[in-house]
Amino acid sequence: MLLNVRVKNFLVFEGEAQLSLLADEKVKKFYSNVHACGDFQVLKSACVYGGNNVGKTCMLRALATIKKVLTDCDFTMPVNIFTEDDICSLGVSFTAGERAYAYDFRYDVSESGGHRKGFVYERFAEIIKEGDSLSEREIFVRDTVGERYFFAGDERLGELLEMVSSSNIAVFTINESKYPAAAECKRLLTDFARSLEVVDMNNIPIDKTIGVLKENKDIRERTVELIKLADLDIDDYLYADAPTADECISPQEFALKMGNSPEDMYRLTSVHKGKAVKSLIFDSTGTKKMVAIASYIIEALTEGKILVVDEIDSSLHFKLTRAIVSLFNNELNVNAQLIFTVHDVTLLDCRRLFRKDQIWFASKDEEGVKLCSLSEITGCKGEARSENDVMESYKDGALGALPEPDLIAVLLGREEDETEDD
Repeated sequence: MLLNVRVKNFLVFEGEAQLSLLADEKVKKFYSNVHACGDFQVLKSACVYGGNNVGKTCMLRALATIKKVLTDCDFTMPVNIFTEDDICSLGVSFTAGERAYAYDFRYDVSESGGHRKGFVYERFAEIIKEGDSLSEREIFVRDTVGERYFFAGDERLGELLEMVSSSNIAVFTINESKYPAAAECKRLLTDFARSLEVVDMNNIPIDKTIGVLKENKDIRERTVELIKLADLDIDDYLYADAPTADECISPQEFALKMGNSPEDMYRLTSVHKGKAVKSLIFDSTGTKKMVAIASYIIEALTEGKILVVDEIDSSLHFKLTRAIVSLFNNELNVNAQLIFTVHDVTLLDCRRLFRKDQIWFASKDEEGVKLCSLSEITGCKGEARSENDVMESYKDGALGALPEPDLIAVLLGREEDETEDD
């Protein structure tokens, strides 16, 4: 499970910012929203609020970039354009069984002889919890700037770290068959990365749901049940092996309408009151998005994955978003997490849905982008002490992270411009 993600000099983030899913152990309310991983109490879900372009999506993009780096995929490393610093820093802490680990890297995007300098720093450590304090035991360090190379228990590996290419991270450049300790590090890091699923509700692929309907019998039934929640008229949802006798549109018309979409998408069929129709032609945008996200949700809950969703409330009814969150907060969920950005203020519910340490706010001012949890805000500013008025406090701007568009000034400005033109 994810404990923490850290960013610095990445996209809108200039200074260091972090999103933590370590639970405040002093809070006893909604204990079903917390899972114990060894000595660590981990939140099962977290939501991030804020205006446009204040860092919500950028934090999720950081997780997507970390996943690509740790699975040896193509990636881009966009630094903050308002600084002259060419080094982007990303880090993540996570649990594996009953243990916890921290991994951080720095990537230099500057050009040197037409080539990127690449990874200039890596550090992998085990996190040790003793009482209320946390410490770290270093496993390996590769620091090309500070010229420090270390691998715990293996001096040869420490020397090898100095020679490996900076174009990739260490675990993908060391012969794992020859060095079992490096192979174990690679397993821990790649297993975590593969548990991450990062999706954008405004551009979510439907391929996973198609695959589940076609081939994955283990989770197909639960995926269909979740899809049926999106529309009270849906009796069933399936991938038709062959076109139904009563077609509402021909395959040729469908291909023309959908831009030559593959036949797999044409065969997605929803059954409304006993009538089978082509889903992508008949169903609403909200239902289509629920179809796409349903397989991710069920897979995460079944396999213990970390589902990261940008704008989870896009085109979904507020009761559906609450239901999705409740699935992850439920006491029956013991190993899956949900992290998402959202604008729907009805989710700001500390009486029935969230603990204060699960709600985060992103905001931007002249000093840069800031990210803090509701528990931090109430502790340092004294605002919204009552759990009953969190929604009203946010709408009133007391919690920050709220845009303040002066529409009247825009209209008056236009009126003045037209007067001057006359």
